[in-house]
Amino acid sequence: MSRPVPRAVLAVCVLLVTAWGALALWFQLSRPGGYAAIALWSLAGLAATIAIARGAGKWPGTRALVTGAVALAVLLGWWFSLTPSHERVWADDVSRMLVSRVDGDRLVLHNVRNFDWRTETDYTPRWETRDYDLAGIVSADLIMSYWMGPHIAHTLVTFGFRDGKQLVFSLEIRKERTETFSAVGGFFRQFEQVIIASDERDLIRTRSNARGEQVYLYRLRATPGQLRAVLLAYLERAEALRRQPEFYNTLTSNCTTILYELAHRIAPDLPLDYRLLASGHFAEYAYDQDALTPGVPYAVLQQRGHINARARQADIDGSDFSRAIRVGVPGIR
Repeated sequence: MSRPVPRAVLAVCVLLVTAWGALALWFQLSRPGGYAAIALWSLAGLAATIAIARGAGKWPGTRALVTGAVALAVLLGWWFSLTPSHERVWADDVSRMLVSRVDGDRLVLHNVRNFDWRTETDYTPRWETRDYDLAGIVSADLIMSYWMGPHIAHTLVTFGFRDGKQLVFSLEIRKERTETFSAVGGFFRQFEQVIIASDERDLIRTRSNARGEQVYLYRLRATPGQLRAVLLAYLERAEALRRQPEFYNTLTSNCTTILYELAHRIAPDLPLDYRLLASGHFAEYAYDQDALTPGVPYAVLQQRGHINARARQADIDGSDFSRAIRVGVPGIR
C-alpha cells in the first residue's frame, strides 16, 4: 500500500518538468518550427507520466520512461547552451548601454537616456552625455511604479545633486525590437538585462504620464557617503553588464533584487524578506528597515508620495517636473 504514493509524487514531478520544458521551448523557439518540438517534448513527458502512474516496469512502459529521460537530457543540454548576447536588434529605448568614467569627484556618463515620451509608442529618442559632481550628492529617492496590481511594481532609485540635477537608475529587460515584456517569459531566458541611467522626465514621466502607471516617491534615509557608494555600485553593475551580458530573471535578477544587492553592500545585516519577491511591497520593507523618512506613518508616506496628479499638472503648466513631483513629499523641503 506504500508504493502508489511515491509513484504519484514522481508522476506529478515529471508533469511539472514537462510543463516547464514546454514553456521554455515556447519562449525560445521561433514559431511555427517550435510547435513540433513542443509537441514531441510534451508527448514524451505525458507518456513518461502515465508510465510512472501505472507503475510500468515492462515494455512499452519502460520504453516511455527511457524516451522521457533521453528527451530531458536533450532539453537540458539545449537549455544550458543558451547564452545572453549584446548582438541583437534592440528596441529603441534599450538600444544603448551606459558608459561611465569617474575622475575624482567628477562623473561623466555617456548614453544617458532623455527620450521625450508623448505616448508609450510615440516618442523622440535622445541619448546624451552628462556630467555630475559626486561630492554634491545630497539625496536619493525610491520610486515605485505599479503596473500589474498592488503586489508587483517596478523599482527605481533617483539621486539628487546640490546643483539641482537628478539622475535615475533602472534595471530593465533589454527587449528586442519585435518583443514585448512578459513576466512569464522572464523566467525562461527570453530577455537580457540592462541598466538605464536617465533624466527623470524620461524614466519616471513615461510611467506616470505616458503609460498611466501609479507611481510613488519616497525619500530615502542615507548619508552622503552611503548614497555615493550605492550610485557607484550601480555604475559598477552597469559596466559588468556591458562587458558580459546576463539574462533577466523575473524572480532572482530584477529591478528589486538588484536594489537589495547594492544596499546589502552598505548594510550587510539587511534581512531577506518575502517583500523582495513581492516587489509591490518593497517600500514597506524599506520603511521597516528605517530607510524612509522617520516619524511619519507609512500610510501617510504612501498617500503623499503618490505623484501622478502632480506629474500630469507639470505637463499642463510647464513647471519643473522634478520639483513638481516632490511637492508635499515627507522629508523633502
